[in-house]
Amino acid sequence: MKILKYILSLAVSLVVLNVWFFRFDRSTLYRGGNASNMIEEFAVYGLSETMVYVIGGLKVLAAIGLLFGLFKEKILVPSSALMAVLMLGAIYMHYSVEDETIKFLPAGLMLVFSLGIVYLQKNTFQVAA
Repeated sequence: MKILKYILSLAVSLVVLNVWFFRFDRSTLYRGGNASNMIEEFAVYGLSETMVYVIGGLKVLAAIGLLFGLFKEKILVPSSALMAVLMLGAIYMHYSVEDETIKFLPAGLMLVFSLGIVYLQKNTFQVAA
């Protein structure tokens, strides 16, 4: 189970960092509405450019926390819990603008993976105690 927790942590962190650093200005199948970049996507949801950077900063912080959590396990739960909350918000935003189901997929997977990390980490501590 420890290996699965590390795989999920790597997957979430690398996907999120990829989106925010390498796909920020690119059109993807998963962008909300008809947006062609991150700023346009947030505008589709009725959010300001400031919110792009606030949410993005929080997602990057959580992703980095997940990477550091590979070595310092005490930060896995806060990092993955923050990521789960942010992904829940992303799902809500897609839902609020009536996006197609495919656009929910990445946020939905990252939510499930993040909750999986929390579950696996909590069980690791209970077994060790």
